[in-house]
Amino acid sequence: MSAALVQTYAVDEKQIVDFLLELTLNPQPTCQVFESMRALTEPQRAEFLRLADCNHVIVRALEPVKRWATQEGETGLAQWAADAIAREKARVENCLLYLNAICNELEKSGCPVTVMKSLEHYPDIGSDLDLFTTAPEERVKDVMFKQFNAVAEARSWGDRIANKHNFKVPGLPESVEIHVQRLGQMGEHMRLARRFANRRVTKTVSGRTYYVPAPEERVTVATLQRMYRHFYFRVCDIVNTMVLVESGELDLNELKKATTTPGIWPGVASYLQIVSDFVKRFRGHGLNLPPMVTSAARVNGNDVFVRKDFLRVPILPKGATLYTEQVTRTALNGDVPATFRLGLLPYLASAAAISYKLTGSDKGIW
Repeated sequence: MSAALVQTYAVDEKQIVDFLLELTLNPQPTCQVFESMRALTEPQRAEFLRLADCNHVIVRALEPVKRWATQEGETGLAQWAADAIAREKARVENCLLYLNAICNELEKSGCPVTVMKSLEHYPDIGSDLDLFTTAPEERVKDVMFKQFNAVAEARSWGDRIANKHNFKVPGLPESVEIHVQRLGQMGEHMRLARRFANRRVTKTVSGRTYYVPAPEERVTVATLQRMYRHFYFRVCDIVNTMVLVESGELDLNELKKATTTPGIWPGVASYLQIVSDFVKRFRGHGLNLPPMVTSAARVNGNDVFVRKDFLRVPILPKGATLYTEQVTRTALNGDVPATFRLGLLPYLASAAAISYKLTGSDKGIW
C-alpha cells in the first residue's frame, strides 16, 4: 500500500479507532497498522493522539508503536511515540498522587471510598477521577473543601438526581467525581451501591494502595455507564474488560445473581458480548462466554458503530429495549422509588436532546 493511500485512509475516524483497537487488543498487531502509523502526517498524528486520549489508551496504544519504530530504525516515529507516552505518564502520576491523598483523607474522616473505573485504565487513566462513597454528602463536601480547598462544580439535573458531585482541586487538572450512596443513571441502584462498599478489594498501583470494586462490580458499573447512560464504548472499556475476564477473577454466576433482580442482566450480557465480538474481530478469537451470557445478550458487536470519537450503541431500538426491561423488572420487584427515578429518564433525555439541538450542548441537563 502506498504512503499516499495509507495517509488518505488513516484520516478516517473509524480507521483510527480501528488502529487503537488493533494496537491494544492484539498482542501482535499487523504490519499494516505500523506502516499506517509511519505514514501519518503531523495533523493526522495529532488526531490520532486526540482519539487515543478520548478513549484512554495513549500509553497502551503507543507502546507497541514505539517498540516497532525503534526496531525498524524509524527514529522520528519512535521519538513522537516516546514523547506522547512520557507526557501521559506524567499526567497519570500526578493523578495518582492526588487520588491517593483524597482517598486517604476521606477514609480517615469516616467516608469509605471506592475508586471506580479510573485505576482500571492503568497505565493510562481517565479524564476525571471517579469515586463512590456511602458517607453523607455533607461529610464528603467538608473533607473536600477543608482538606483540599476544592471548589464544587455546577451540577446538572442528572447529577442531582443521581446524587453525584464534581470537585475541582488546585493542582489537579482533572475533576474529582464522587457518587454518593447511589449508582445508576438516575441514582436508582441502592442495593448495588451497597455491594460496592461491602465487597470492595484493594489494588496497588505505582506503589500506592486503593480500594476498588470487586470484579463483578467493575463490570456492573461499566454496564450502567455504557449500556444504560451514555450508549457508547471507549476503546479502554473493551481492553479493560478483556483483561478482567481472561484473568479468571470474574465470577459470572455471581455477576448474574447480582444484576438479575435490578433488571440489568440483559445489559450486562450485552456489554460482555460486545466486548467479546470486538476482541474476536481484532485478535482472532473472542472471550470464552457461556450460553447464559450469549443467550441473554440483546446487543452485539455488529450493532456498534464509530461516530463522534467513540463506539456507539444504537439507542433505538436496542438501548430502549434494555431500559424498558429494567423499568419493568424494577416495578415488578415493588421498588417504587427506583421505578419513579427511572421514569424521569425519558424526560431528562428529551430535555438534553432539545438543549443540544438549540445550543450544541446538553451541559446543565445530562
